[in-house]
Amino acid sequence: MVTLQRMSQTDYDVLIEKAIQRYAEEKVLAGTWKKEESLANAEEQFDRLLPEGLQTEHHELWNFLNGDEAIGWVWLCYDPNHPQHEGFIYNFILFEAYRGKGFAKQAIAALEEQAKSLGVQKLSLHVFAHNQIARSLYEKTGFAETGIYMSKPL
Repeated sequence: MVTLQRMSQTDYDVLIEKAIQRYAEEKVLAGTWKKEESLANAEEQFDRLLPEGLQTEHHELWNFLNGDEAIGWVWLCYDPNHPQHEGFIYNFILFEAYRGKGFAKQAIAALEEQAKSLGVQKLSLHVFAHNQIARSLYEKTGFAETGIYMSKPL
């Protein structure tokens, strides 16, 4: 069974750098940013969203655990004053070795329970269109599209 554990500063320091790199790569794949600007853009966005790191108000970062073993992590933003009591998932990562084994669905269930305990009544997220595996997971766990951005290179 997957559980959540508040992320330590040590884990944060390692994982946030990987997340920034991954986000930059995803934005390039999506055609949103040029490769040469992607890392700086990603760093700027993360700095803006998490100016105080783990202590940033209304942001929670947890490790996913299977027993005592870390199998991934999640970043949830929520504002208790949001009119719809919405939480936004900025990052949902399951480490490569644990994918395709049912842990992701368990991780989402654990996140949902934790979010409910914080007063969240609605979870939202962004997923890149090219990430079919993630899109499929989210659809299977009850997420539905609420809008679609489209672009066309000329």
